[in-house]
Amino acid sequence: MKVLVVGASSAIAHETARCFAADGAALFLVGRSAEKLAAIQHDLEVRGASKVATYTLDLNELAQHEAMIDAAYEALGGLDAALIAHGTLPNQAAVQTSVEQTMQEFQTNCLSTISLLTILGNRFEQQRRGCIAAISSVAGDRGRSSNYVYGAAKGALTVFLSGLRGRLEKSGVAVVTIKPGFVDTPMTAHIKKNPLFAKPGAVGKRIYTAMLKGQDVVYVPWFWRYVMWIIRVLPESMFKKLSF
Repeated sequence: MKVLVVGASSAIAHETARCFAADGAALFLVGRSAEKLAAIQHDLEVRGASKVATYTLDLNELAQHEAMIDAAYEALGGLDAALIAHGTLPNQAAVQTSVEQTMQEFQTNCLSTISLLTILGNRFEQQRRGCIAAISSVAGDRGRSSNYVYGAAKGALTVFLSGLRGRLEKSGVAVVTIKPGFVDTPMTAHIKKNPLFAKPGAVGKRIYTAMLKGQDVVYVPWFWRYVMWIIRVLPESMFKKLSF
């Protein structure tokens, strides 16, 4: 299998790539840090990847997305699957007072992914096969006062993925929406841990399985599907008073 991994230096993406490497997949890794990508490349080669190529890019440079995807196709001789996993977790108190910071978070957590999905969607539609997966979040299921900028970006991404899935289903292409809950990664290092936090290894394995099966919407871990169902059905008059 030939797999593009965007945001490859994130803990979740790295763990997912390890699963593909164990299957002997060829991988094209994209991230901002050449040093981190080199270390991950070595790790995946040791774990059995048939080929690992890297590409350094700030994903907010939307004009460079097409060239990056061209490079992935050329390096691997095509693509069978793609995982989009980059993103940031902003400080809500800081971004809510700044239009500039709010727009930057939307660029990183939503618009840059939509750009990649549009290009990849067109390519996969033409080849009439493959799987495209993107990491959204349970935070996108409903806007909470503690992280509504991040949640709104992920909510928009979730809606986009749903529409893209309906479009590409006719071409035999799977579109997988990944909705993690709390995951113990460097991005959440500042948050006090509790029993709801999952390990990135378990999350990566679940994403890997979902991509192989071409599943539609996957909550990780599974119990978040039911947690978020309860949160979604709460009346707004009650929900707006909650401080979580």
